[in-house]
Amino acid sequence: MTKLVIVESPAKARTIGAYLGTEYVVEASIGHIRDLAEPRDLPADMKKGPYGRFAVNTEDGFDPYYIVDAGKKKKVSELKAALKDADELYLATDEDREGEAIAWHLLQVLKPKIPVKRMVFHEITREAIDRALDNTREIDTKLVDAQESRRILDRLYGYEVSPVLWRKVNQGLSAGRVQSVATRLVVERERERMAFVAASYWGVRTKLSGGDEGAVETFKARLSSLDFKPVAQGRDFGDDGKLTSAAARKDVVVLDRERADAVAAALRTAAVGVTSVESKPSKRRPSPPFTTSTLQQEASRKLGMNSREAMSVAQQLYENGFITYMRTDSVDLSKEAVAAARAQVKERYGADYVPDKPRFYSKKAKGAQEAHEAIRPAGDKFRSADEVRSSLNPKQFKLYELIWKRTLASQMADANLLTVSVQMASTIDSAGFGRAGLTASGTVVTFPGFLAVYEEGRDKSRHDEKDGESRLPDLSEGDVVDVIETLAEGHETNPPPRYTDASLVQKLEELGIGRPSTYASTISVITDRGYVERRGQAMIPTWTAFSVVRLLEENLPGYVDYDFTAQMEEELDSIARGEADRAAYLESFYFGDDDHRGLLHEVENLGEIDARALNTVPLGDGIELRVGRFGPYVQKQEGEGDPIRASVPEDVAPDELTLEKASELLEKGREDGRILGHHPETGLELTAKNGRFGPYILEELPADAPKGTKPRTASLFKSMDLATVTLEQAVQLIALPRVVGTDAEGTEILAMTGRFGPYIKKGSESRSLENDDQILTITLEEAEKLLAQPKSRGRAAAAGPLKEFGEDPVSKKPVVLKNGRFGPYVTDGEVNASLRVADSIETITDERAYELLALRREYVKNNPKKTKKAPAKKTAARATKKTTTPKKPATKKTTTKKAGS
Repeated sequence: MTKLVIVESPAKARTIGAYLGTEYVVEASIGHIRDLAEPRDLPADMKKGPYGRFAVNTEDGFDPYYIVDAGKKKKVSELKAALKDADELYLATDEDREGEAIAWHLLQVLKPKIPVKRMVFHEITREAIDRALDNTREIDTKLVDAQESRRILDRLYGYEVSPVLWRKVNQGLSAGRVQSVATRLVVERERERMAFVAASYWGVRTKLSGGDEGAVETFKARLSSLDFKPVAQGRDFGDDGKLTSAAARKDVVVLDRERADAVAAALRTAAVGVTSVESKPSKRRPSPPFTTSTLQQEASRKLGMNSREAMSVAQQLYENGFITYMRTDSVDLSKEAVAAARAQVKERYGADYVPDKPRFYSKKAKGAQEAHEAIRPAGDKFRSADEVRSSLNPKQFKLYELIWKRTLASQMADANLLTVSVQMASTIDSAGFGRAGLTASGTVVTFPGFLAVYEEGRDKSRHDEKDGESRLPDLSEGDVVDVIETLAEGHETNPPPRYTDASLVQKLEELGIGRPSTYASTISVITDRGYVERRGQAMIPTWTAFSVVRLLEENLPGYVDYDFTAQMEEELDSIARGEADRAAYLESFYFGDDDHRGLLHEVENLGEIDARALNTVPLGDGIELRVGRFGPYVQKQEGEGDPIRASVPEDVAPDELTLEKASELLEKGREDGRILGHHPETGLELTAKNGRFGPYILEELPADAPKGTKPRTASLFKSMDLATVTLEQAVQLIALPRVVGTDAEGTEILAMTGRFGPYIKKGSESRSLENDDQILTITLEEAEKLLAQPKSRGRAAAAGPLKEFGEDPVSKKPVVLKNGRFGPYVTDGEVNASLRVADSIETITDERAYELLALRREYVKNNPKKTKKAPAKKTAARATKKTTTPKKPATKKTTTKKAGS
């Protein structure tokens, strides 16, 4: 008997195949095999019907129309061929909603006539696979409904709201149910930073010594009070730069430099006595094992990985059998895992580090699902980090070690701590105060417990002011300590910190927005779409993001409301539990009900949106920030005529664009906007300007130019200077590309500059030039001589492959690893796919190479405007129409979805 097992990825297929017997054949679907059709890909007779706008029938139960991805048709044929020789089919896709949906789509497309079993597991080990084979089930249609609802919800939201952004902000922008809210969070934080007013204050640090004779130690302390009034710290000031009401009630003392210096000088010669010593024992409990979100947060804090990278590396570890499933909200551990962790702790650290009873955790986050186990090392007996080091690349090892340590720590004893706080006082009449209070504190770990293995990281605090924590000598009330050194220190309050991957994931989970499994893709989307830029790990919103968020807040406020977005997740959870109806919920979301007006009504009744006002931010003194088609710029109207303008450099964050900075940019723009004269042929004015991407020449359009006409521009050569470029040079630049001449056959030879520098071109042949100046000076004879030489780079001189793999399962062509202009990539001769951050030339496997190619095909399919697309075959449309499954009443509503090829 032959049993066909279908999983998502080749790597997963290889690992599972090693555990199954010869009667099992394991194949990979390489992710989803079909998806909602793009409206343009619908059969002709459906484009004007109820499916035409979204590929979803909003008039009849929100029935979706699916088609098999063009790049997956060959894979589907292979799976159907394998199915013919099988006696049983096991659908072994991931155990979450998306995995359930993939299994359901496979069932709908393959239409097996043999017994079908749904096989789920949360780790890829022999024990887990054997247990999964013994505990198969049917496809959970409730989970499929929830995943379908999410997909349709995102289609409706994106297709209705994105066009509004295209019209009022810029082409190519997108809106999304979760991505727009995530963008709003980042923008709101930047607004807080822009409104923030820094407060200056001073403090005094001291270095003291004391203790029993023969055991004298030095320690640090800070000035904490003057005449029994607390000395101001950063937390005593609000974002407006003023003392908070609570600080004002305490009558805190705000020191300036002069008074701080006086106090520091007085303390240097003063006698300081100990007024109280307080010792307080405490315990710290370990953090629970990792969920998807906490793994992303800790990988960001401790390893510097962004969310996408962390999830990519975790996926590799899971598929190769090193960790359990990495998309989970649960903090539960199986009995086997708890036993494995406790046994390993006892073996490595001793019985004292193992608590009397196993630890159990509960998830407190809003909207948490307890469907799976926490992320932990795979197996009923854990492999230590040292045991797997040789099998993993550096990034995989670091993430595995993080997971292993966190899991062990979660089952270890509490850490015992002793916190000691020492209060001291001195008389400092010479500084104008009667009494100065000093504070020193220190924490001693009396028993490390779980801290011997792991301590959870923390995001940077705004008021990270330590009270001179250090090792303290044995002090008692009445002791006198010696002053060794004093120092007056100036401080300035900090604005709210920008979001990082870790803190944004934490905030989204706290609000119940999205799902942990989607956070990495959400952050990737807002970064890739140009809403967020990065400075180190910090997320900085672009000015485009400000315009997008403002439009949504002012015109579609409900759809970027945090509670409303979280409520959508709760509704999807209800559908997954079978407590809510998919069609009824989508009906309410799109058309509205008694409590909600519906997305369609909201978008249709937007009214007039002033695009100019939407993309304008007043900065003061008549200066405005404008979000233009080619980037942000500042402008100011001075008298008659056009306002003066200056581009905002990419490295200037929104909170750094102060009125002073804007004035500086305009002044520089005034100097840079040098009128060179009029073009001898067109009569139009040529101006040398400094733009966002460097200095350039602009040919000013006449006032009566037709609407939509673009002015000619040309970048200056590297050898040219904005201050000295001449009218003659500007005329030459604006005329590029330059016709060098024609060859004997009458073919033109052009000289121009491109993405990779200056070059000449004749037909499909091109050759690089040595410098920009040659574009204007190269003769026909020189150009023909250069074209006659063999290529010195490019395809003709391509280096051999760095590594060779097997045959790609889709194209059936050999796959190789090459080094390209933008780094290493894999190719089958038809598709090129760059290696990801988590991949390395040394460790990349055949399966990973095939997977990268599959992901690239998927990207090309989903982004036709950004990638070259082959013309669609007419036969594909006929096949799609022919295999459409008509809507008919059935007991299982999920089996009635319209399907294309």
